Amino acid sequence: MNVFEAAKQSVTTRQAAEHYGIHVNRRGMCVCPFHNDRNPSMKVDRRFYCFGCIATGDVIDFVSRLYGIGSKEAALMLVRDFSIPYEDGKNVSRQPIRPRLRRETEEQQFKRLERHCFRVLSDYYHLLRYWKKECAPHQPDEAWDPRFVESLRNINRVGYLLDELLAGDIRERASIIADYGKEVKLLERRMAESAARTAAESENCGRKHRDAPEH
Repeated sequence: MNVFEAAKQSVTTRQAAEHYGIHVNRRGMCVCPFHNDRNPSMKVDRRFYCFGCIATGDVIDFVSRLYGIGSKEAALMLVRDFSIPYEDGKNVSRQPIRPRLRRETEEQQFKRLERHCFRVLSDYYHLLRYWKKECAPHQPDEAWDPRFVESLRNINRVGYLLDELLAGDIRERASIIADYGKEVKLLERRMAESAARTAAESENCGRKHRDAPEH
């Protein structure tokens, strides 16, 4: 397969959107990055379609519009980032070269940072809601779980920041990105480490269960 076929057949638009920092909900909907969208109006699956601005296309079209690059650069970006082998003339390239991308404009950089900030805060907000429900004390004299305390302390603030990123004007959104950029990076790292620990603990429990002698 050439680079275009390899990218289209190996990566869905949803996978690309999530990889490049766009939050996709359970219904496969996301905030459209191609117009001033405040509520999720774009459906991403193998292809994408926006019910707001009517943008549509395949995964290469999506990446091309997202970064303001040509179709070939977008295809090369996908095969590089997803480690997809493809035929380059008579040879099969298994380590695609890094495409020479156009420099991001200030607007493109802002939108990328805004999407990343929103995704991390949204993930944290849902985690706080889960902790508030699942880690709440069951008895009046029971010691409070630190995760429950954290949820009480932060859930309203994070909810406010998400509302501002969705509905605030550009100065308010830029202020949030500037003021909370470092905190967002720390949150992202912390949640990734927590998820890795949880996965490792689940694997250890499963291994112990499989290795336990039958009675």
